[in-house]
Amino acid sequence: MIFSRKRAGGGRQGRDERATEVLDGHDAEASGPERGPYDVAEAPDGVQRLDLGSLQIPAVADVEVRVQADPEGVIQQVVLVYGESALQLGVFAAPRSDGIWDEVREEIRQSLFNDGVAAQEVQGEYGPELRARVRTPDGLTDLRFVGVDGPRWMVRGVFQGAAATDPAAAGPLAECLDGLVVDRGQEAKPVREPLPLRLPREVAEQAGEQAGEGAPGAPGPIEA
Repeated sequence: MIFSRKRAGGGRQGRDERATEVLDGHDAEASGPERGPYDVAEAPDGVQRLDLGSLQIPAVADVEVRVQADPEGVIQQVVLVYGESALQLGVFAAPRSDGIWDEVREEIRQSLFNDGVAAQEVQGEYGPELRARVRTPDGLTDLRFVGVDGPRWMVRGVFQGAAATDPAAAGPLAECLDGLVVDRGQEAKPVREPLPLRLPREVAEQAGEQAGEGAPGAPGPIEA
């Protein structure tokens, strides 16, 4: 299922805002972070977003949101696509005190190593990230793993395509990540458990109607 997101203008945030936040920590704390991923308690108002439950994805021009969901509307995978690049998103429960990206990153590195893939750790905009080249049915594919620790949650993003080797090529995909909102909820959850993602009710109903009509193949684009 594909959600096409179209709007006039992009308004991408400056890439040096996070550095400004660090340098001027007092003001940043008073006004909230300059860019996300945001916790729902600190997210800016007035932004059009696709609400998938634990994740709210901002509408960014020319970015498609591709979602795989079961018949009940529970989402198994979220992938944002822009041109030849893609960004797969996941969100997970984390402890109140410590972040988990360091541990998760090491596990990803070990898993790749076990598959015969060497991953390189580099310092990126969000801190340490991993870059690797893996073999797929379509040939060799470059991947870039990033992680952002928030209050009791962690967002993991996997860039693919040009955005995996050149962060500057991420463009609107990076804008989506910067504007992402996480709604962790108050329910206690095991650490690293994926936070629940669901299709909006009207979208799930539309998908159900399409399935009932017996249309062959995947449903066409749905404007959101």
